[in-house]
Amino acid sequence: MAPLSGGRAFAALAFTFAVTMMGTTLPTPMYVIYQGEFGFSITMSTVIFATYAFGVLAALLAFGRWSDTLGRRPLLLGGLAVAIISDVVFLLAGNTETLLVGRVLSGLSAGIFVGTATAAVVEAAPATWRPRAALIATAANIGGLGLGPLVAGVLVDWLPWHLHLAFIVHIMLSLVAVALVWGVAETVDVVPGSRPGFQRLLVPAKVRTTFIGAGIAAFAGFAVMGLFVAVSPRFVANALTNPSPALEGLVVFTVFGASVVAQVVLKGVSTTHAVNAGCALLVAGMGILAWGLQAESVPLIVLAAVAAGAGQGISFSKGLASVLAKVDPHQRAGVTSAFFVVAYIAISVPVIGEGLAAQKWGLTSAGTSFSAAVAVLAALALITLVIDQRREARAG
Repeated sequence: MAPLSGGRAFAALAFTFAVTMMGTTLPTPMYVIYQGEFGFSITMSTVIFATYAFGVLAALLAFGRWSDTLGRRPLLLGGLAVAIISDVVFLLAGNTETLLVGRVLSGLSAGIFVGTATAAVVEAAPATWRPRAALIATAANIGGLGLGPLVAGVLVDWLPWHLHLAFIVHIMLSLVAVALVWGVAETVDVVPGSRPGFQRLLVPAKVRTTFIGAGIAAFAGFAVMGLFVAVSPRFVANALTNPSPALEGLVVFTVFGASVVAQVVLKGVSTTHAVNAGCALLVAGMGILAWGLQAESVPLIVLAAVAAGAGQGISFSKGLASVLAKVDPHQRAGVTSAFFVVAYIAISVPVIGEGLAAQKWGLTSAGTSFSAAVAVLAALALITLVIDQRREARAG
């Protein structure tokens, strides 16, 4: 049988990317149920979530360049294998420690996939799709992350085996993805005898001011993503008498969905204007979230998710683009890795702080303070970027 190529390979790899990232957010609407069964605190709930990000960082640094020397397919198959093992761990989970192990494995699978699958999707794109290939890869990545809580929430709400069925479904989808990747032609030329190495982080001096501004924006945006994935189900539970896991999953899906839509709709807007608008939307979204938490209003929380998700999508994608536009081609991999490290630190460390604050002062007060801090960060990013833009305009 001939290997898949062209449009079929492109679709197969995009599907695989989305399925794998979907698995990393599946537990989101289940954390409240796990807490009731295992008796852990809200702080531990955020630690369980954040453990995923540490797994991503470890995989990015350890395996980020491996697919360049070993090929895309072996890394994709390895990532899928780790994702399936993570699902099995969650299926067998009987205590908090097991959840931590499952989240680390989930993070490792995502870390292997983020760079490898993005490259594979772009490389497999037919000529007619090549200008949009990077955007399709991003949509598969972020869209998959958003689908996880939504699918799991619906399955938890409406079908039996509420802590197991979502992982069974994901294992089945992952096995389909394994078959597809197995049948896809390799998208990169592997040099015989080449050896994999660790990913080197790099921020050249000439791009540091831009990197700082865009990095602060990325930090703020991913901190928001972490907050919504880890804690927003509790925001919804506080606002409703009988919260629905499907509704909790929908709120998280809204953040990621808004991120994808904003990137697609505003892809033609100049990088400068788009990244500034993204920072402003983050500030607005955090203001609306603080209002929604104080009012215990689900509609306001959803509106905050739309604004913040759109702001995150624009500020991250355009911010990274603004940085990469100023570096030499051979520096891009190292700079991109450094940017992702900033992002994944943001998705983990601040959320743990939110959990500790919620344990001491209550979820509403902690969430409001978190919103204010992220709004300040986004405003600082906007100021830094505007100063950099004006300096370049004077120099030009």
